[in-house]
Amino acid sequence: MSPGETDDGPEQNMLPLGSDTPPDPIPGFPSSPAGEGEQTEPVRLPEPPSTPSVPAPPPPVAPDPVASPSSTTEGPPEPAPPAQPQPEPPAEPTQPAASAPSARPRPASVREGMLTVEDHLEKILRGIGPLGAYDQPLVESLGLPLHEAFVSPSDLPLFDNSAMDGYAVRSEDVVGATREQPVALPVVGEIAAGSGRPFAISAGTAVKIMTGAPIPRGADAVVPFEKTDRGNARVEIYEPAARGACIRPKGDDIKAGDTVLAEGTVLGPREIGLLASLGAPRAKARPRPRVVVISTGDELREPGTHLDFDSIHDGNSYMLAAAVRDAGAICYRVGAVDDSPRTFRKVLSEQLVRADLVVTSGGISKGDHDVVKETLSALGTVDFVEVAMQPGKPQGFGKVFDEQTPIITLPGNAVSAYVSFEVFVLPAIRRMMGRTPYRRPMVHAVLAADLTSTPGIRQYVRGVFEVTHRGAKVTPILGNGSHLIGSLAKANALIIVGEDQTALNMGDTVRTLVLDRPF
Repeated sequence: MSPGETDDGPEQNMLPLGSDTPPDPIPGFPSSPAGEGEQTEPVRLPEPPSTPSVPAPPPPVAPDPVASPSSTTEGPPEPAPPAQPQPEPPAEPTQPAASAPSARPRPASVREGMLTVEDHLEKILRGIGPLGAYDQPLVESLGLPLHEAFVSPSDLPLFDNSAMDGYAVRSEDVVGATREQPVALPVVGEIAAGSGRPFAISAGTAVKIMTGAPIPRGADAVVPFEKTDRGNARVEIYEPAARGACIRPKGDDIKAGDTVLAEGTVLGPREIGLLASLGAPRAKARPRPRVVVISTGDELREPGTHLDFDSIHDGNSYMLAAAVRDAGAICYRVGAVDDSPRTFRKVLSEQLVRADLVVTSGGISKGDHDVVKETLSALGTVDFVEVAMQPGKPQGFGKVFDEQTPIITLPGNAVSAYVSFEVFVLPAIRRMMGRTPYRRPMVHAVLAADLTSTPGIRQYVRGVFEVTHRGAKVTPILGNGSHLIGSLAKANALIIVGEDQTALNMGDTVRTLVLDRPF
């Protein structure tokens, strides 16, 4: 656990933030003055749809999925193994801002030796690349971006077909038809959708036809049942029909060779329906990352089990597992691991066979029983740092064992773990999936109460965001302890207080992360 961290939150207004930033070192990850480069967007009602994602450049590969669940874990069935992905050129190494020059101006109040949020996030995004794309079943590709544009292999509709139940006729045969003087035609057959046989009519005849059935050769219009007496052997038609009436022409919707979905389009129900209608059984997309979540601590017990006087229920692994799923990834939650380095190392090693990313909570501060830090520091491939943020100052990132599986280590206090997930893990998951933007866009809202902050850290303050008839506002939630999960559950936003800001007043326009919104 890492005590002594706080969190509170108000929001910002409907004005978009300006962007006078240097070029992006990573796609979708802007650098910006004062290290505050998150995207912002104006508040809109109703909720804007997700914009199409643009896939990131080819990434380092993740291990092939192999099913090997342990008895201490829970998770869905393993996905089918992807095709061999293409490796990404090695990323440039990044150093903490304290010791290496950065393109981003560093907030003056951040003390030497600490990383800014952007420093640590950039290191993570450079160390984790998009997974290799492969063809996936359509429904399984829901929420994933297309790896390449989809070109229609055929016309849609594939043939001229009826838009109504009625009678297929030649338009010239029903000219002048009225109720007083109907045109009578013999009915020479019936065509239902999918009947599987071609049909043709001659002059002065009609064919009963159902919606979706192919137009018979010789016919150029359909008269709906409502405009006839619905006769079987002979039909009386009460109104004329123009050429093409109630006919869906071949290629009216899509023509063969049309690019119907651009590269990077995020597949939703409508896009999946389109692909299926065009005969595509699979879509090429990056797979959902497999994320193993581990919480640590001798004091942790599974929900529903007996608590000793000094034990607590393990809420973090459930919270983080839910957040992983909400981000669109596959999660394997591992039962709480005690503070034994040997046990932790064994569990971690066993889980790597099914992990594209490991996320831990707890055990990374400065205590005598911080098992994650003690175990992984000995490997020499995981860096533990202090980030100028509150809550969530202690953080860690690196790669472990021969698999070189990336691992992100988060603090143990509940609010610290959640905020850290939002700031660091969520962008990493989206990068692995090829979804952009990596970070949740911010909005502006009017602050509904005063706030104070310690200089040198970026505060993420819990708040309630709402849009009223006067615009967007955000109200801070009282209580800034990093253990106060009750107040976290009440919040739907995080108010951003910059490193060089010490006070925000009621009525100020503030930057806000609105949680739970699709982006």
